[in-house]
Amino acid sequence: MSEPSQHWNADRYARNARFVANLATPVMDLLAPRAGERILDLGCGDGVLTRELADLGCRVIGADASPELVDAARALGLDVRVIDGQALAFENDFDAVFSNAALHWMPDARAVLTGVAHALVPGGRFVAEMGGHGNCATIVRALERGLEQRGVDAAAHNPWYFPTPEAYAQALEQAGFDVASMQLEPRPTELPGDVLGWLETFAGSFVSALPPKQQAAYLDEVASTLESQLKRADGVWVADYVRLRFKAVQQGR
Repeated sequence: MSEPSQHWNADRYARNARFVANLATPVMDLLAPRAGERILDLGCGDGVLTRELADLGCRVIGADASPELVDAARALGLDVRVIDGQALAFENDFDAVFSNAALHWMPDARAVLTGVAHALVPGGRFVAEMGGHGNCATIVRALERGLEQRGVDAAAHNPWYFPTPEAYAQALEQAGFDVASMQLEPRPTELPGDVLGWLETFAGSFVSALPPKQQAAYLDEVASTLESQLKRADGVWVADYVRLRFKAVQQGR
């Protein structure tokens, strides 16, 4: 199986994905950050929510695997580091670990949760929202079908992990957490532009499976397939998001 590849462009992310941070109020409320707390923002992207936490008086460190997005976050004056969330090396450093719309890019859940458990002080909390089972299923089907029609193993290029609540709760418990809350919530999401912008921002792993000369036609074909399913009569595109939101408490080691 080839390794999925997703590269980020900070300007494109800001243009096509700002809704990711704008819709984070429920998970931020669940975190309930307090001034002075030490918080790790895991998968912080370009730092918009990291900045909010810092402005609340939290002592926050951001971590993201994308050097491009880390550079954008550092431009906000934040302490943000290029770190693979599946290889955290912190030890008893944080009162809370927070993550929004990032964990589904980290398919090795066991490695993520082991690292988070070690990063937290005993009794520390892990609060996150991620894509859950069924997230963007219509888009995923269209992306996979387009590759399969070109003779490409689509599964090898799908970077996403959208678990059921039961599966992720079990993974949390195995990593030493008590699950305080776990909710799977359909959240149809209006896109800021057409679906092509979404695909160009988030579907790089699928696109990179094809030679450069075939990529534009593939994206156009996927967008055309999705038009009858995701584009409303008023011209607004609505992605079929499903969010998994949870709070878990580290039991102590």
